[in-house]
Amino acid sequence: MLRRSLTAAFALAALVAAPAGAAPVRGQTLMPGVVYSRQVQFTAHGPVVLNVVSTPRPTGLYGLQAALSNGAVQGREPLTQMESELSKTTTAVGVNGDLFDARWGTPSSVLVRNGAVVTGSKGGRAVAGFDASGALHVDRVALTGTWKGTGQNRPLGLNEPPGRSAVTLYTPAWGTTTPPENGTLEVVLAPFPATTPNTVLTAPITQIVQNGGQPIPPNGAVLVARGNQVPVMTSEAPAGTTVSVRLILTPRWSDVREAVGGGPLLVHGGKAIFRPNELFTTTQLFTRTARSAVGMTADGRLLFVTADGGRPGYSLGVTNFELGLALQRLGAVEACALGTGGSAALAFDGKLLSRPSGDGSVADALVVTYDGVYAPNPAPSGANVTLQYKLVRRSTVTATLTGPDGSVTTLDSGAHDPGTYSFNRTGLAAGKWTFTASAVDDLGRRSSADRTFTVGS
Repeated sequence: MLRRSLTAAFALAALVAAPAGAAPVRGQTLMPGVVYSRQVQFTAHGPVVLNVVSTPRPTGLYGLQAALSNGAVQGREPLTQMESELSKTTTAVGVNGDLFDARWGTPSSVLVRNGAVVTGSKGGRAVAGFDASGALHVDRVALTGTWKGTGQNRPLGLNEPPGRSAVTLYTPAWGTTTPPENGTLEVVLAPFPATTPNTVLTAPITQIVQNGGQPIPPNGAVLVARGNQVPVMTSEAPAGTTVSVRLILTPRWSDVREAVGGGPLLVHGGKAIFRPNELFTTTQLFTRTARSAVGMTADGRLLFVTADGGRPGYSLGVTNFELGLALQRLGAVEACALGTGGSAALAFDGKLLSRPSGDGSVADALVVTYDGVYAPNPAPSGANVTLQYKLVRRSTVTATLTGPDGSVTTLDSGAHDPGTYSFNRTGLAAGKWTFTASAVDDLGRRSSADRTFTVGS
């Protein structure tokens, strides 16, 4: 009994440590400046495994994307697959994003990509957004859409499953065709501008058709009317009319470039939030399960955190407040919860860092990208080793190998196109070796990757 009490007290003390005293995350270097740590906490309820990634603020060589599964709003795919698809153009570490519709795989809330709003919600739940400086904003964001032909402004949904709105705008982000429905009136708009929020978007009507499954032009969009809105659109959107669309975010969030939904708010002003007062049930908030979150520290570092769950004896999971306490302990001053359960996952370069309790399929994700030179960890076999570096832009590279005696061998020097470059070394002496790749890309940006390995250990 005494041992259990001490264990619980120790775990609670670890969770509520003040963020001001939080030490930097230490662990495995995934890529320059990006560190992964696997932390185990023993609580009265059982062990909890936290997977933590700390990255620099996403500026310069580092970027941040709100990534879509399969490149479209509908459907899901594993986080690892999403990263693998990015691997030719960047090196990526990511965490699952929003909750999603079980049938359609669509995000449940607001999604913003490259400054364009892709999906929306009525508000009531927190959204994690990032501005051009890489700063994190957590707010309850609602999308209000309207369309206007020859009549008045009328309500409008955006890239959502059928039935949620009487009229919905489908852009190429939804997919290649509108949803398969009968009895709809579908108005094709082309060309249609990027769906920048809080502005007036105009486009001419180029075609009017009936029923769903209609192609969405790559440079256009389709207005779909259902039920009693079919005669309204027939009257107010005849062929040749110019349609006006407004997509208003509240708060306006005009400076946010990338965002995913989730919620609730976990940490605000450096303090974990016990009652977020968002549209979640008690079961959703207080069940111990796998959970993910994104946070930012006072010095601007980004935190991706996933608590493994659903595996008694390995990791039971955490409640929403316990996740907030963990983010507070890690030094987050702002943090937002993301998806939970079987979709909660953390991955790097197409490989899982966490142990999802489900298949890890997600609708969207937050991904930190790195465009500098990247070198994977060497794995010596006896006295032999294969060394590699990857470029995602044309760069001038110098690659060297430093031996245990301090001698330096140049392995590569010159300009190279994007790709992976390998060097096989055999008969290496026992001791500590360091592989270094330094690069200057075609934009003049410098980067370097160092990997240390031991032969004969």
